Amino acid sequence: MSRIVLAIGGNALGSTLEEQRNIIKETSRSIVDLVQAGHQIILTHGNGPQVGMVHKAFALASKDSAVEEMPFCECVAMTQGYIGFHLQNAIRNEIVSRALPVWVGALICQVLVDKDDNEFQHPTKPVGAYLDDDEIERLWLDGVTIMEDAGRGYRRALPSPAPLRLLEGGLIKKMAEEGYLLIVSGGGGVPVVEQDGRWVGVDAVVDKDKSSALIAQQIDADMLFLLTAVEQVALNFGTPEQVELGQVSVADMQRYMEEGHFAPGSMLPKIQAALDFAQSGKDKVTLITSLDKALEGIEGRAGTRIVG
Repeated sequence: MSRIVLAIGGNALGSTLEEQRNIIKETSRSIVDLVQAGHQIILTHGNGPQVGMVHKAFALASKDSAVEEMPFCECVAMTQGYIGFHLQNAIRNEIVSRALPVWVGALICQVLVDKDDNEFQHPTKPVGAYLDDDEIERLWLDGVTIMEDAGRGYRRALPSPAPLRLLEGGLIKKMAEEGYLLIVSGGGGVPVVEQDGRWVGVDAVVDKDKSSALIAQQIDADMLFLLTAVEQVALNFGTPEQVELGQVSVADMQRYMEEGHFAPGSMLPKIQAALDFAQSGKDKVTLITSLDKALEGIEGRAGTRIVG
């Protein structure tokens, strides 16, 4: 049996609650296929669109009522809760339908970040919906950082500090060793800093893939599985010279990254996370592929595998 940390992107979960429920229902079948094949799954998920929508809803409500604006760290926790519920519910239903002896649960998780991380002075992570001109002007006047996202429009930008340690890592490892299928560290985890010996939430978002790589190391996983919309990572993507990558060494992937083959807003964070895990110990493997190729990828017949 392999212990696999499987990371799902927030953009892959849809833009409405109904769409999210339907997508997760389909996704749960593929996840339980992996369980039925004998693998243990620790599931993580993104929340980029969702955390922005939750924050915006509270901001709009605060204009006309006694409702307060909600800090982003609380919004991260909220999205962990409702996305975790949808995943837990759908996966549990699928497990029961197959009569598998597996329990599933979702945890609210905190991730330690450095309060002096440069990201707090120069935010780089776009979150939430694309903004119209009035929203851009209002947020700019309020001193909020706005950034263009991949040529598609402008979004609010938050700091995305590097994750240092998942505070619930010991609990997750213990539960994993007892065979639970866990949904953890949604949205990269609620970011906290150490302040006078206590953990304090901060307005930031942690990259889901980097956090997933950290979790995989903390719980001694065999594989980090980063889901994408494509079957394989490619060099010269979208050009006549495009080349798909199968099994790649850490050294070669590091070289490709340094040559600038991977876009900062899309594939680059996955490659960085993939390298972090693949070189963390002997026989550690990172798989990057689409969910429909999951079993084939785990068996080495599809996807991009990065090995030390």
